[in-house]
Amino acid sequence: MSISQDAERVLQETSRTFAIPVAALPDPLRAPVMSFFLCLRGIDEIEDHTGLSAEAKRRLLGEISRALQAGRCTSSHLPLLHSHTELPEVTQRIDEWAAMAPTSIAYRTWETLASMADHMAEWVGLRWRITNESDLDRYTFDVAGTVGLLLSDLWAWFDGSRTDRSLAVGFGRGLQTVNILQNRRQDLARGVDYFPPGWTEAQVRDYAVKNLAAGDRYVAGLAPGPVLDFCRVPLTLGWATLDILRSGRTKLTRGQLAALLGAPPPSVHRRQ
Repeated sequence: MSISQDAERVLQETSRTFAIPVAALPDPLRAPVMSFFLCLRGIDEIEDHTGLSAEAKRRLLGEISRALQAGRCTSSHLPLLHSHTELPEVTQRIDEWAAMAPTSIAYRTWETLASMADHMAEWVGLRWRITNESDLDRYTFDVAGTVGLLLSDLWAWFDGSRTDRSLAVGFGRGLQTVNILQNRRQDLARGVDYFPPGWTEAQVRDYAVKNLAAGDRYVAGLAPGPVLDFCRVPLTLGWATLDILRSGRTKLTRGQLAALLGAPPPSVHRRQ
């Protein structure tokens, strides 16, 4: 099995939201996007791992950040990572995923990933304390708004697409807030609360709606083609997940997923 086929398999196993649109991207865009999302899933697994101490997480994330910044994200430069055999495949193989990025854009993706690893380590040290809306803005920017910015840079690298970067941040923030609502019970069980003190689910949902609406405006500014097709998928799934959360469920069924991805997203006006 080639590295690209292996990468597709691992992405399908670890990211239901992005596996479908990434696989549909044309060359040469597919490789850097797949590289980025696999590395992102890899560092996410460290941040969320229930069997690692806070200090171990910070050391692992720091090692990965330093290797990416130096442009030496290879197995020999990640000894600590490879000593943690309890980590999943997507994390153990970060060096392989990083190497998939074409040299002309690799340092841009590595820069974002290194920054995200550093910020995740910082939030681990803070025990993810969200004390107000500004903290929520900062957290959702650190782990998702920066994803929107990186994607905008990838679109420009691929075909010169120009996008509104402030809306790109909202695109990422909105999807992350849906994840926060969706994983609320599991997060509380591991002692993590992303809700500012006193905030209700309705308030966090309003925060998600505000940012997803920015995501709609971001997508509306994209020209028809693979970039638009890619962005439409997670945005459609984000709105649909927000809808089912209101009904007390947490996940879309496979049938709902298939139906949604075969239809255009509903209008912003209806959702708000």
